[in-house]
Amino acid sequence: MNATAPSSPTHPAGAAPLAIELVGIDKSFGQVHANKDIHLAVKRGTIHGIIGENGAGKSTLMSILYGFYQADRGEIRVGGVPTVIRDSQAAIAAGIGMVHQHFMLVENFTVLENVMLGAEGGAFLKPGISRARAELKRLETEYALDVDPDAVIESLPVGRQQRVEILKALYRGADILILDEPTGVLTPAEADHLFRILRVLRDQGKTVILITHKLREIMAITDAVSVMRRGEMVATRTTAETTVEELAELMVGRRVLLKVDKGPAHPGPVALQVKNLTVRDHRGVTMVDDVSFDVRAGEIVGIAGVAGNGQSELLEALAGIRRPSSGDILIDGASTLGADPAMLRRRGLAHVPEDRHHMGLVLKFEEYENSILGYQDDPRFLNGPFMDIDAIRADAREKIAKYDIRPPNCRLKTANFSGGNQQKIVLAREIERDPTVLIIGQPTRGVDIGAIEFIHKRIVEMRDAGKAILLVSVELDEIRALADRVVVMFAGRVVGEKTPDASEQALGLMMAGIAA
Repeated sequence: MNATAPSSPTHPAGAAPLAIELVGIDKSFGQVHANKDIHLAVKRGTIHGIIGENGAGKSTLMSILYGFYQADRGEIRVGGVPTVIRDSQAAIAAGIGMVHQHFMLVENFTVLENVMLGAEGGAFLKPGISRARAELKRLETEYALDVDPDAVIESLPVGRQQRVEILKALYRGADILILDEPTGVLTPAEADHLFRILRVLRDQGKTVILITHKLREIMAITDAVSVMRRGEMVATRTTAETTVEELAELMVGRRVLLKVDKGPAHPGPVALQVKNLTVRDHRGVTMVDDVSFDVRAGEIVGIAGVAGNGQSELLEALAGIRRPSSGDILIDGASTLGADPAMLRRRGLAHVPEDRHHMGLVLKFEEYENSILGYQDDPRFLNGPFMDIDAIRADAREKIAKYDIRPPNCRLKTANFSGGNQQKIVLAREIERDPTVLIIGQPTRGVDIGAIEFIHKRIVEMRDAGKAILLVSVELDEIRALADRVVVMFAGRVVGEKTPDASEQALGLMMAGIAA
């Protein structure tokens, strides 16, 4: 059924009251129609999921609800009452809180100081601190949000930092809590604990709106789910009455293969070897600590770990971007120490970086220019001392067709492509060089479900063609689905290796540094 909102704040006898109603919400940014006549009804005391591909309009809709944007047309009703939300202060006054994907915390402040910030309760801090400490204790007890009020934020793991964000919202009187991609930086165990907290909040009468692209989480935690596609609200379902397959099809508008289709690997000789590698950052802090592993031709080795445990520095060292402090990196048995990225490309290494915007693309360049970035000295693209623009554009059009890059326009500025299509531009550039070794960081970060299916298929095809693939992802499901072997990192060290059929709990404990 399509999502609808009642035409008035009255409800049929026996129906659950509504916490939030969005009626006819419409929002455009220039020629981009981000929200098109959106109707949404969220019942009080429920966990309501909102899903959709990149650019579907879900973040815009929640930004309107929280006062970051103003709708061009439409009405917001909170508890059945029409409510004008001009800014985040008005949202907070209406009982709406938001936990952002990237936490809004002052890292060198304590938990208590962060919770009080902006809500000190008067000119004199001392009585405000006493009241805040007592209220924080009550909230922690009532909602199972165990956090030391005197702990400094930067000393806390991300799971507890997230609890502080929830406490901040509750401290300000939130009855409706919006969470934007809340599990993106959590271990499986931390995500499970978050879900327990959300269930407690729901059972205590709070309303939770959950924005996520992880359909498994939607099925596990929500009571209802609304699906957005291309700025429109296309359906709302009771979670218990739907399936992952139906939700995926509603999001994309076609059937989607959710399971990675791959047979067993047939590993060949070692293609990439990492020996006792140590990497330090610009401060001299050891980020990769005596790491050793290898990757064979015809296999995918996944590096699992919570973000910030040395994976980024490891990739940069392998790609020649960051110089190791000690150890060695070998391709086909030959050391690559001292090689810059251009030399490594000539040695058969291709690199899909974690951050495509800052390391993989020049967003102001047209698509065809990015399609040869790093390979512009290839004789195929030169006419004497000059670039052969016609040859470059012809090559770009071939890649666009092969990788289904949309829109199929090699003259379009790269900034104007969606995240999934930008990622395809990078993948096409690197894969079509026929490398010996392919290292990929966060292959589907910020990528919608249709593009994820395509990218996973290409990675498996590379493995089956005999390439050695090193895959780094914070998405444990992705690692387990794609990898033939899983290497787990914690605090810059390799703490163990598992097969991908190892339990999520076992891998999660290793990612948290609890088990080896």
